[in-house]
Amino acid sequence: MAIAEHEVLIERDAIAVYQYLLDATHLPAWRSDVRSVKLVQGPVEAKGAVYRKMVAGRSGLSIPAELEITNVRPGAEIQFHIVSGPAIRWGGFYLSSEDAGTRVRFVMEAKREGRFGFLSRWAFLGGMLQHRVNSDVAQLDRLKNVLELQPAL
Repeated sequence: MAIAEHEVLIERDAIAVYQYLLDATHLPAWRSDVRSVKLVQGPVEAKGAVYRKMVAGRSGLSIPAELEITNVRPGAEIQFHIVSGPAIRWGGFYLSSEDAGTRVRFVMEAKREGRFGFLSRWAFLGGMLQHRVNSDVAQLDRLKNVLELQPAL
């Protein structure tokens, strides 16, 4: 099991940040490992939506993974579950308004399951998973740059 979190202050209002994050098709703009995303099931940008994303694998090939939006609180929270892919992940974006903008906290928890789940017993491979989760949440800094370079609405 690997757990990580990271937070940034984005100079945009909470609703604008929330709407951008809720649309999973924006992931390739700020996540270096995500190559493409498309809606495959459910309502767009809402609880129950399932998106298929193609992520960069270590060999350079794309690996499919499905992301489901599991809970939303408009302007405040988005929770998701990666239901397929190299590791099962749960996570969320937690937003709070401040005078200077919106504080965004990105929390992620990951666990290897399926035929490769036994690999987590080895400390080296557990460390690799922790490194990956740390890297994922740290990309929140890229989100800040993307949103602050866009014109405010």
